[in-house]
Amino acid sequence: MHRDATKLENHSIIEGDICIVGAGMAGIAMALDWINTPYKVILLEGGGFNVETRMQDLYQGKNTGQRYYPLQSLRLHYFGGTSGHWAGFCSPYDPIDFKKRDWIEHSGWPIQFNDLLPYYEQAREIVEIESSNFDFDYWKKKDPELESLPLDKKVLWNKMWQFSPPTRFGSRYKEEILKASNVHLYTYANVVNLETDDLVSNVKQVLIRNHAGKEHVVKAKCFIMACCAIQNARMLLASNQQAPNGLGNDHGLVGRFFMDHLEVMTSDLFMPFAKQIKLYYPWVYSETKVRAELALTDQKQSQLKILNGTASLMPKEIAANKSPNIDTFPEDAVATVEMWEEMNKLRGHENFGSPETYNCKEFELFTRMEQAPNPNSRIRLDSERDELGVLRANLDWRLTSIDKRSIRKLQEVIGEEVGRAEIGRIRLKEWLRDEENNSDWTSELGGGWHNMGTTRMADSPKKGVVDANCKVYGLSNLYMAGSSCFPTSGAANPTLTLLALTFKLSKHLKENVAKNFKSLQKAMA
Repeated sequence: MHRDATKLENHSIIEGDICIVGAGMAGIAMALDWINTPYKVILLEGGGFNVETRMQDLYQGKNTGQRYYPLQSLRLHYFGGTSGHWAGFCSPYDPIDFKKRDWIEHSGWPIQFNDLLPYYEQAREIVEIESSNFDFDYWKKKDPELESLPLDKKVLWNKMWQFSPPTRFGSRYKEEILKASNVHLYTYANVVNLETDDLVSNVKQVLIRNHAGKEHVVKAKCFIMACCAIQNARMLLASNQQAPNGLGNDHGLVGRFFMDHLEVMTSDLFMPFAKQIKLYYPWVYSETKVRAELALTDQKQSQLKILNGTASLMPKEIAANKSPNIDTFPEDAVATVEMWEEMNKLRGHENFGSPETYNCKEFELFTRMEQAPNPNSRIRLDSERDELGVLRANLDWRLTSIDKRSIRKLQEVIGEEVGRAEIGRIRLKEWLRDEENNSDWTSELGGGWHNMGTTRMADSPKKGVVDANCKVYGLSNLYMAGSSCFPTSGAANPTLTLLALTFKLSKHLKENVAKNFKSLQKAMA
């Protein structure tokens, strides 16, 4: 069921059992999981069914730290969210990503890889990739042409990726949501404040507002914020009428530990003879089904005391024509979405870069490195307000010395391995050669558009904003969904893991929270 909030009578009151704020990938995944349950689900989306410049402007904000992407086009503010310009890269996090690593301050999740493992299958289904199996040997049997480089498996391994079509959640799941009798979708319903009881122990209702000048109130027994890492933190900080520092922010942690993956060209790889590298060949839109990147083993990360990371092989002829992502990311989200839609129309008719041969001998290595959790890398509220009256976000993205040292060490290990195997030599990029300099960065460094952290998960309110079930500490009925809950960023893109975490949260709510809705309603009355 769908209602346009601009068409409702002003000051309408909307009521349901659970209220999901945000209809991006996490929000839609959660709503789909509640179809055909006995509960009334309110799904709030700030935008409409298409990307609009005026809606994107609500995400406008300042960048005051490390150079970053324009906030107004980084995430998409309409039904389907950022899946509208998602490339489709999928790989799970590694078990080491969840562990406490004594060489990485603030590392360690209160849940482990095996706790999420059952939910990766649901995540796989919803992004429409072929298999939950990401082992190289599995894919080698399916395609014998996938040849691994002869590297020491105790040092480097093949981190496998699969590629979603990519699934555009807005178009792919729209009809399913609209036909669901118990899911009530409201578009143009921007949450501008979360209101609690006097004790700041429960969220009573949220206030929504839109460009038509209308305001409505949504009441529910349970609220789930699924607005992305930046906006989740922004809304908690901006909801400061009852709690001056914002909701869930008794220890000043909301907005801190903002993370992205560090993505940049890091070295050159020269081989004396061309090798067949189909396994490692760069992603070709709508064609590549699976590929590998070189990743350090847990043992090697521990020995070197560095972060997790991967390196992909990019043939020189491709790298020569590729500008740094940080230089080319558009400010106009509408144009970006239109470009992707145009590419979708050309699928099956256009060659997006399929090679005549997979034999290559000269490469640049493109590294994707985990960012160390850093409390000084954070989202704050700016002094400027958006058109609906909410203070804008101010992003201060900060990096640390272990980030750069880890990137350098990864190149050095790959260099040692290709040398030992007598298949090539590595040459570091100029900006990585000074081992004493771990603070200066190349201007080509960018993130992966993978916003994480800001409402991190921890086993104590003094260390994090949400508990192991993604519930905000101190508030009995407020939950965070998505990558804002990640304590560490891992080396893989976050999509598959944030969806797995969403399905874990969904199950928790069904089994442990929904059954108490009646008693909760009496307590809140």
